[in-house]
Amino acid sequence: MTAPNAAGDRPDTAAYRRAMEGTLGIPFTDGNHVERLVNGVRIFPSMIEAIEMAEESIDFLTFIYWQGDVAERFGHTLAERARAGVRVRILLDSFGAHSMPESVLQELEAAGAEVAWFRPVKRWRFWQVDNRTHRKILIVDNRIGFTGGVGIAAEWDGDARNPREWRETHFRLTGPAIDGLRGAFLSNWVEAGRRGFEDRWTMTAPAAEIDEDAALIQVLRTSAAVNYSDIATLFRLVITLAQKRLRITTGYFVPDTATIEMLCEAAKRGVEIEVLMPGPHTDSRVARIAGEDAYGPLLEAGVKLYRYQPTMLHAKILLVDDAVAVTGSANFNHRSMGKDDEIAISIIHAPTIAALGADFDDDRERCHKVTLQEWQARGLWQRCKEYLGRMLSPQA
Repeated sequence: MTAPNAAGDRPDTAAYRRAMEGTLGIPFTDGNHVERLVNGVRIFPSMIEAIEMAEESIDFLTFIYWQGDVAERFGHTLAERARAGVRVRILLDSFGAHSMPESVLQELEAAGAEVAWFRPVKRWRFWQVDNRTHRKILIVDNRIGFTGGVGIAAEWDGDARNPREWRETHFRLTGPAIDGLRGAFLSNWVEAGRRGFEDRWTMTAPAAEIDEDAALIQVLRTSAAVNYSDIATLFRLVITLAQKRLRITTGYFVPDTATIEMLCEAAKRGVEIEVLMPGPHTDSRVARIAGEDAYGPLLEAGVKLYRYQPTMLHAKILLVDDAVAVTGSANFNHRSMGKDDEIAISIIHAPTIAALGADFDDDRERCHKVTLQEWQARGLWQRCKEYLGRMLSPQA
């Protein structure tokens, strides 16, 4: 792997691209445009505006669809486009979206939208209950796509100003990367028993002229197979590729033993590793307890751990040497690496990576740093919780 250039100003992104394509077997596409959307105050208006402008089709897949004003707004807007003759397909995970307002479902179905449920929870299919689709995808007219970590619920509305407004990052995409989002949607749509082929195709080819502002994007959709998926390969690959710096932001930090060892090895070879994760505000105490079991070896190896203080941190971003950003629906935990269907996008685009790096720095300022001294002084009850966490970690 080629290290960053001698001037130290910009890494050789071609080397990262080749390694990722050669390992994952998926090429990057050129000619894409990416817009980062920080927090619900920017995410939801952009998504709703795209839906309102739909002329032919809307494909929408989400793990979480809960209660709140934004849930009502999404439902009304989707229903309005269905009534206008736009083909609207909505796929909901039957576990994550079980509390979706019944009134919204009724309005969507009455408007002519197709609504399907992914792996309905049935006792006689107990083997499916633990494997969900965690993907978040919106595709409008096969031209505009959105993906990232946002769920449709009141918790994401706002600007992370207090514990009621979660911290999130989502992405708006145009260009050939849309084909990867469409493929991820259709794979889950077909499994839900629906027709998966398009009636018509809108091409998403890159512009003929060279576009200096275009982004290279690799789209990886994964399905768990024997408790392992390509998400685990991707995460471990970027740890291996990191030469100088690896920055991780995740809503659930529960790495497995092999990944912990790789992080420790990278830190010992001189890679600066920083991890931002939820602090006092989290929607999963189990995930926090399970993740704490990894703190000791990571801190001893020099990995820097930070707990976000103002609200629930739900963003999912890996920044590798200021060369590649990896984002999407996957968390840095057992579930994403071995149980759930996920989507990840890897981005090579200097302006986007710089903006995400600035976001990381801002978020870190709002964190409490976990020190090795502090961790070594923890009490007996905390150590007991870590022991319990080792048993719970496969579910976290």
